This record gives sequence, C-alpha cells and structure tokens, in this order.
Amino acid sequence: MTRFALYENEIAAKFNKRLVTAARVIDESPLDKATQELVKIRASQINGCGMCLDMHTKDAVHAGETPVRLALIAAWQESNVFNEAERAALALTEEGTRLADNSRGISADTWAQVRKSYDDDQIGALISLIATINAWNRLNVIAGMAGGDYVPGQW
Repeated sequence: MTRFALYENEIAAKFNKRLVTAARVIDESPLDKATQELVKIRASQINGCGMCLDMHTKDAVHAGETPVRLALIAAWQESNVFNEAERAALALTEEGTRLADNSRGISADTWAQVRKSYDDDQIGALISLIATINAWNRLNVIAGMAGGDYVPGQW
C-alpha cells in the first residue's frame, strides 16, 4: 500500500524530524492533552489518514480516553459526551481542516466559542496543532502510509 518510503527518504526524514520538534511546543503547552488527541483524531478522520487515526486513537486509549467518546468523535455535534471547550476545539478543527469548503474560513460563531473556552496560549497551541496534524495527514496520505501497526509510545 505504501507509495513512498516517507520515513526512509533522507529529505522527508529531515522534514519529519523538524515537524516533530516543532510539535513539542504544543505538547508542552497548557492545552489539555485529551483535547489534543480529540483534535488529532477528528482532523485525521476528515483527511482519511489511517496511520494517524491508528496512532492517535491508540494513544488516546492508552491515556485513558473512553471507547464511547472515541466512537462519537466523528458525530460530536450529535452527541452529549464532549464539554463546551472540547466542542469548540472540534468545531475549529473541522473548519480549519476544511478551509477550501468555506470561502470565509473560520466562522464567527466558532471563533466566539473558542475565545470563550480558551486563553491566548491555548488558542495558539490549538491553531498550531490543527496545522500540524493536517501536515502529518497530508504527508502520510500522499505517501500511502497505512494504519494498523502502531504501538502506543512507539515514537
């Protein structure tokens, strides 16, 4: 299934290493870790990234996330298991991932909910996280990287 050995190519490997280093800023931010995984999973669902879905659902389970919440991420708008802040993050994730589908970008309602739920440092981390997971999704989908073999803590 793999089209290109993304993690074995020297140039791609150098880029990936720098992307991992950049993401440490998000990992060390005050943005809740559970919210971070929800964002990664939702963007990966939208982008169809099997590798990222495999990794982030397993990491979320390993960190204590419940099967019910994981099962409902794709239908978060029609569920009652996510709090107001998580719903704001998921809305921003969807709109930020689907920029081409909405000529105005992020809606005023979504931005108001994000502003209500998060401080500036958390918003900076959230925006950076959405951009980063979308980059990972695109790298893996373009290269044809398959999910299924990830073990939590592997990377």
